[in-house]
Amino acid sequence: MPRRASRSVRVPRLRARIWAETDGVVAINEAGADLLDQISATGSLSEAARRLGFGYRRAWLLVDAMNRRWSGPLVSTATGGRRGGGSRLTELGQRVLRAFRDIQLETEAVLDRENSAFVRATRGD
Repeated sequence: MPRRASRSVRVPRLRARIWAETDGVVAINEAGADLLDQISATGSLSEAARRLGFGYRRAWLLVDAMNRRWSGPLVSTATGGRRGGGSRLTELGQRVLRAFRDIQLETEAVLDRENSAFVRATRGD
């Protein structure tokens, strides 16, 4: 008699994606926050884009979109030249990024804490 293949137990894991909207349009999401982190670390939009595997145009459009959706810009840029340009987070950009990351961490903690109850409730036992 052939043996039945044992099925591996698949345990669900709660996950969430966070974004903020202004007037129904995304103002910041995970990709935007990652880009802000890298701009802060490198001082360069092009280097930030490279590190994330984004094209420069995609990164520039993302920064432009975020800058337009807040009460002030999140990133200030200086055009290149003899000394080169640069990008940096504004004070508002730093506050938005910090608040967004805090909410992400809090959300992950809640989901981790509630995951066991979710698994028990959804088990087919």
